[in-house]
Amino acid sequence: MPPAIVMVNFELSDEQLMLQELARDFANDEIKPNAGSWDKESVFPRDAIAKANDLGLLTLKIPEKYGGGGMGSFEEVIVLEELGCGDPGFATAAGSTMLASYPIITGGTEEQKEKYLRKVTDGKIAAYCVTEPGAGSDVQAIKTEAVKEGDEYIINGQKMWITGAGYADWFFVLAYTNKEAGYKGMSGFIVDSDLEGIELGKKEENMGQRCSDTRSVTFNNVRVPINNLVGGKENDGWINAMKAFDLSRPSISAHAVGNARGAMEEAINYASERNAFNKPIIRHQAISFMLADMATKIEAARMLVWKAALKADSGGRNTLDAAHAKRFAADIAMEVTTDAVQIFGGYGYSEEYPVARKMRGAKVVQIFEGSSQIQRLIISREMLQDL
Repeated sequence: MPPAIVMVNFELSDEQLMLQELARDFANDEIKPNAGSWDKESVFPRDAIAKANDLGLLTLKIPEKYGGGGMGSFEEVIVLEELGCGDPGFATAAGSTMLASYPIITGGTEEQKEKYLRKVTDGKIAAYCVTEPGAGSDVQAIKTEAVKEGDEYIINGQKMWITGAGYADWFFVLAYTNKEAGYKGMSGFIVDSDLEGIELGKKEENMGQRCSDTRSVTFNNVRVPINNLVGGKENDGWINAMKAFDLSRPSISAHAVGNARGAMEEAINYASERNAFNKPIIRHQAISFMLADMATKIEAARMLVWKAALKADSGGRNTLDAAHAKRFAADIAMEVTTDAVQIFGGYGYSEEYPVARKMRGAKVVQIFEGSSQIQRLIISREMLQDL
């Protein structure tokens, strides 16, 4: 019996097109003119993030009852591609709050959602604290522990590479509540940033995305109310954190697609104006073929991102789709931005032009939120399940 034919519509609705235009205008007006100075001076773009939040661009997936847009992952990735096109560092800085919010959306109690998601829609920043000095891709290797004492949990441990930490109102923290149970003994906590015992490290001097505030966060006997145990149940932290990655990876992938598209657009403009051998270099096959390959990679990556987002919106398990999107989009962004620098020639190596910043900003997407190698492990594991 032949497989059923499923019609796929690649056309955006009028509402989605309006949302895309709003995000594109914001990127052109607020992000692109400032991205170079933010990066050069390592300035956290707090004001621009607030403006994006006021426009509703950063809280689309938060339900309307908590002040959000009440939309899906698909609408979110449409917007985030535009923000990534504006600047990858801004996209990461602005997106860290939703990463911390996803575990609350998927597993928080009603009280937690009302309090902390409402804070986010009101413009507060949050940070996602999972990675540690000795535990990056291997999340089970974390050492942070939370010990219950009366109506509180006492948290001790250190988190590393935490985006937005210096400006966060609250943290999502993954910690062991039962070390003997391995990953099944992890729990998630909402930790207000003004609690006693929290110590922030220095702002890291990163290769790219320098406007994104990245620090270590140390928890020294931090007392957290029992009501801030995510979901009100111990040992659900691992599952909740992984669900968060399934939602965040399409978003991060959209950043990468946008960054690649922005680099390609810069390269097209430059190649149309730069003359060599009596004609614009875009008329030389060597350059036009490079641009054609860029366009194909970007189109293919966008389709993977859209599929992962639509799968999430359908209520299905999108782990495999999200891994495909993250792996491919991150890798092609590095390739496309590198080729954009090549098309610019010596000028591309200069910080005077944005392609250098875009190339530096592309690299980290192959590393954070599950490296490209981890995505390949996930993909191969999912494939083997069907054998």
